Amino acid sequence: MRVEAVRFFSAEEVARARSYHRPLYWAAAVDGAIQVGVLAAFVWSGVGNALDPDSLPWWARTPAYAAIVIVVSAAVRTPGALWSGLIRERRWGFSTQRLPSWAADRCKAAAVNVVLTSALLLGLVALARELPGWWAAPAAGGFALATLALSYLAPVVLEPLFNRYSQLPDAALAAELRALAQRAGVATREVLVQDTSRRTRKANAYVSGLGRTRRIVVSDTLLEQAPPAEVRVVVAHELGHRRKQHVLRGTVLAITGAIASTVVLWALLGPRVADPHRVPLLLLLGLAFSLSSLPALTAVSRRWERQADRYSLELTGDDAAYVAAFRRLARTNLSDLDPPRLLYLLLFTHPTPPERLAAADV
Repeated sequence: MRVEAVRFFSAEEVARARSYHRPLYWAAAVDGAIQVGVLAAFVWSGVGNALDPDSLPWWARTPAYAAIVIVVSAAVRTPGALWSGLIRERRWGFSTQRLPSWAADRCKAAAVNVVLTSALLLGLVALARELPGWWAAPAAGGFALATLALSYLAPVVLEPLFNRYSQLPDAALAAELRALAQRAGVATREVLVQDTSRRTRKANAYVSGLGRTRRIVVSDTLLEQAPPAEVRVVVAHELGHRRKQHVLRGTVLAITGAIASTVVLWALLGPRVADPHRVPLLLLLGLAFSLSSLPALTAVSRRWERQADRYSLELTGDDAAYVAAFRRLARTNLSDLDPPRLLYLLLFTHPTPPERLAAADV
């Protein structure tokens, strides 16, 4: 559904959002092309032979080579990331970071990528060496378990690496949000505040984790900018994802994708996966799998976001706060109000703000 942006926002707001986002789309395309180019260079040029630590035993060579590929790719793409993630964000008044803080975040992200990817590839290569004829079966199961474990552990292991969390100091609002979660039938352990303002002036809220790690998280920027009624609407939207089991379904989708990718990998490479020199090719194929699945995944995500929007309206019964909240978020985060149709279909995980406001029949 396409909704005229000027029905809800001024022509100047639409133009400003377009001016902000269009260069970022080109930057993302260039970043993706560079990533593909770096991996292709490792696979099909002398770069791979020169940087492959082939003097090491296979169990050390596999994670070492994975780390080299990931670090080289991240280093080559750093200038573009610096422009889009820091320089331009500061120019538009969003980023609150300085270069050392931004660089530290980027290094931490690369380190997490190295650890997780190296561990997965080491397990894959080990299985292929031990079970050359049917490694795909245990590998698919292992990837499925890893996906589930990451969904459970990310809030308590990975998220604290990048942000600090504290109990919501507004006891009355915390009680309201807990009551909202109880009415939604969503068990949550905590209501936390994320120090989002350490990086950006943009605002958000989410419910993270599975089972005992589930918690409501509200950015300090949202608390600073929005009144309690709007905060309740945004949190109700996030609770809607849990009520509609979107997180569980998303985890199942991710597990299914991991299994399907393993089967395709087995069909393409078979026992050759056991060769650590093919690490760059495995990463390139993994990137190809991710990109090819984007249109279907974003379509599902947009559908789920619309369901969560409707649930937020039902749970709070506050149409005025809903409209005010999504207008505020669109302006605070400078959301693209009228994106190119093809990009919308390929990349957008959320409906546009005009589409979300139209859902309230305003």
